[in-house]
Amino acid sequence: MTTTELDLAGKIVAVTGGTGTIGSAIVQRLLDTDVAQIRVYSRDESKQFDLNRRLGNDDRLRFLIGDTRDFPRLRRALEGVDYIFHTAAMKHVFACEYNPFEAVQTNIIGTQNVIEAAVDRNVSRVLFASSDKAVSPTSTMGTSKLMAEKLITAGNYWRGSHPTIFTSVRFGNVVGSRGSVLPLFLEQIAAGGPVTLTDRRMTRFIMSIERAVDLMFGAMAIAHGGEVFVLKMPALRIEDLASVLREHISPLHGHDIEDIVIEEIGMQAGEKTAEELVADEELSRCLETEEMYIVLPQASSLTQRDLTYPNAHPVSATSTRSDAVEPMSRDELEELLVEWKVLSPA
Repeated sequence: MTTTELDLAGKIVAVTGGTGTIGSAIVQRLLDTDVAQIRVYSRDESKQFDLNRRLGNDDRLRFLIGDTRDFPRLRRALEGVDYIFHTAAMKHVFACEYNPFEAVQTNIIGTQNVIEAAVDRNVSRVLFASSDKAVSPTSTMGTSKLMAEKLITAGNYWRGSHPTIFTSVRFGNVVGSRGSVLPLFLEQIAAGGPVTLTDRRMTRFIMSIERAVDLMFGAMAIAHGGEVFVLKMPALRIEDLASVLREHISPLHGHDIEDIVIEEIGMQAGEKTAEELVADEELSRCLETEEMYIVLPQASSLTQRDLTYPNAHPVSATSTRSDAVEPMSRDELEELLVEWKVLSPA
């Protein structure tokens, strides 16, 4: 899927959380289109200043300070908007675990505010960035993302006569994003170790920022409303990631590989050893293409429509857990990290 499948010519697009890892990548991708205006809505003025400077002061950019918790400000910011990429969220598992109501206010109430403001402003399409942690959640972050997914799906029958289409995408672990384990491992290796793992059994799905943005644009283009789009991703063992990074990065900082210990420190609050892309219950109403899964909504008012998607067919998978699929070998992981510019070619 490509950005060109989404008709952006002359459109006004808002990106909540637009200075975050995914949000700023969306903004950068939008600048390569014929979009009329991009509204970057976020609450950190320093990040907005830095992003504006990095992107070259393009006159299509509008930087709006605001929080999705603040409905009047959000509603004002969305006047005249055609599309919304909703990426604003509390994403750190531990922060959400120890500040659960803050996660509720941002991830749940903030999402409902986006829905209500979008309906009020007759926005054409809203796409919500969720997480694979929303599947069978054990953490506050995952639970709040699951509730936000349900609000987004429900927005399609809550909207009444308004035209807005609401849909969600689920991400795995995005390489290099804030809060991902990759920057932590790189820092620990540069400092001479130890590299800390919470559990050596841990497996995760992994994706690049570019693939995450591809998924969002592609899903926005083909959504009928209420679906959850999930990119098919490779799985890895977190211990293999730590080991490969240690092997390649240690010499760059003058460290002997053997001197950097990989240390297991125990599971943290809200963590689980494996992630899932699609819940077992969802598989019965799931389609797939070569690139993604498409989880159809449960609500009969949404599923009793002619829901067709390019090259989609009933799902064949019996499980989408990261510990139920063959993980990448070390060689495959190295190749992927080179492709994603985390490691240099040999």
